[in-house]
Amino acid sequence: MPPPAVMAMAQPDDPTLERSFRGHKDAVTSVAFNTNLKQLISGSLDNCVMVWNFKPQLRAFRFAGHKAAVYSVAFSPTHSLIASGSKDKTVRLWQPTVEGRSTILKAHTGTVRAVNFSQDGSSLITASDDKTAKLWSLPTQRFLFTLSGHSNWVRAAQISPDGRLAVTGGDDKTVKVWDLSSRKVIRSYEGHGSSVATVLFHPDGTCIASGSGDGSLKLWDLRSDTLLQHYGNPSGAAITGAAWHPSGNFLLTSSLDTTLKVWDMREGQLFYTLRGHEGASMGVAFSPAGDYFASAGADEQVMVWKTNFDRQLEGYTLATSFNHPAAAAGAAVDIQPPAPAAVGTGGGSSRSRPVSVMQAAGGRQVGPKGGSGVLPQAAGAAVAPGQQQQQQRGQFVPLDGVLKQ
Repeated sequence: MPPPAVMAMAQPDDPTLERSFRGHKDAVTSVAFNTNLKQLISGSLDNCVMVWNFKPQLRAFRFAGHKAAVYSVAFSPTHSLIASGSKDKTVRLWQPTVEGRSTILKAHTGTVRAVNFSQDGSSLITASDDKTAKLWSLPTQRFLFTLSGHSNWVRAAQISPDGRLAVTGGDDKTVKVWDLSSRKVIRSYEGHGSSVATVLFHPDGTCIASGSGDGSLKLWDLRSDTLLQHYGNPSGAAITGAAWHPSGNFLLTSSLDTTLKVWDMREGQLFYTLRGHEGASMGVAFSPAGDYFASAGADEQVMVWKTNFDRQLEGYTLATSFNHPAAAAGAAVDIQPPAPAAVGTGGGSSRSRPVSVMQAAGGRQVGPKGGSGVLPQAAGAAVAPGQQQQQQRGQFVPLDGVLKQ
């Protein structure tokens, strides 16, 4: 028999759904924040890129130009430039203005699944069904070189924070790390049981997170060349996207089971499960300061959430080089892991409505019985004798200890 449901009210530190944008005519596949937090960019199976303005008096821009579905969008951290990758085998670079001017980058021979700018904005990496990733120079928009080594479609690619490495993942179930100077694979990680849908460097560049179609999430240490953490999805649903909080302490994932999940990577536990989308959640992104995050849904919606749970991290020094007020002021405090939060709802006007949550062994969480809401990890979940110790030894290494080495 499962344990009884836990009922509680939403807490101030729970994430809250702040806004929902509607305008796409098919599933939204990808989201990205403008670095000035004035705009949100999304791509969709409707072939369009949309730029949403947070000021209510400003209308959204719809950029039409791709001849097929848009699978990935990104915003340059240093220039006013949007990148999009499409099933039409092209990459487009857009100016986020009402005119929507764009230039086309052609080199791939298959669907472009991912686009990502380097942190300094000097280059762009793209991933494709042609089994390659490609590098482009900016602002010249010149093709640089190809990374060839995967035996199947490449679904994800990112450049390391220092610009020296790249990571890719794809349908051959591997995560590959590349030295961009030699253009060769220096690490190849195996362990996912299905295609790798998302790969991303930790903000300090020492670790890589990867999410897979088998529902698993893994964290790889580049220095020791080992698997640090492994998480399974209780529903078994595929992970579709992921994003690091700028502090490097939390990882946000999207999934085909409609939920978003927030993982506390220092404590090695599921922190929140969020329900808001009425279909699969297809991608996620944090704002540069981490105070907001956005999600893309198969329900044609883009949702914007206020993080809230990072309030306990005020004064933290960002693991990246983003200009954060606390970091600029020289503030640096020890980040204490948040206390387990009470169970709540968290979505707009329904925030005061309690939801029922079933505790799950090992900290895994199953969602509410209906409606949208926010589900923090329930504390005190029943664990079979010896199970927690086995998980600690085989599947979890505390991230804070690793990052202090």
